[in-house]
Amino acid sequence: MKEIFDRRYPVTSFFLLVTALVFLLMLVTTGGNFDRADTLFRFGAMYGPAIRLFPEQIWRLFSAIFVHIGWEHFIVNMLSLYYLGRQVEEIFGSKKFFFLYLLSGMMGNLFVFVFSPKSLAAGASTSLYGLFAAIIILRYATRNPYIQQLGQSYMSLLAVNLVMSFLPGISLAGHLGGLAGGALGAVILPVS
Repeated sequence: MKEIFDRRYPVTSFFLLVTALVFLLMLVTTGGNFDRADTLFRFGAMYGPAIRLFPEQIWRLFSAIFVHIGWEHFIVNMLSLYYLGRQVEEIFGSKKFFFLYLLSGMMGNLFVFVFSPKSLAAGASTSLYGLFAAIIILRYATRNPYIQQLGQSYMSLLAVNLVMSFLPGISLAGHLGGLAGGALGAVILPVS
């Protein structure tokens, strides 16, 4: 993490900076009470009842990707994005990676909207699960040994993370939706 903005991975750097800025704003404006439900909602967490009541709040499907529930949630997701994002951005290229990340996050939050309609959810893990899925799908569609090896490694990481998705306070629906979004992205954003 030598540079704040790495020109080799501009989209990963952009998402890291935006997410850190949102977290910093939450921290500064709430005096450390950034994990309260009202704060999360105000900053754009996914909340199905709000979208049902006010359909113009559909933007929450995207904004929730950048909102995090406490220090641990923020740090784990940002470290994951830093390492995983750089690998996936290198494989897909910056433009496709940008859409893959947002598509995965949006699909994860759409799954929350449909399958956990009363949940307040937030975090980049919807997008991160999509990145795992995209590389795993590519593993079966390419002869590139690097992508095949990476896909194999990601399968093991994904299995461990899916088990943890059953813990209380973690959005299984969001993670499964992120996987669906990443798998879709691997099909519609092919790697040359």
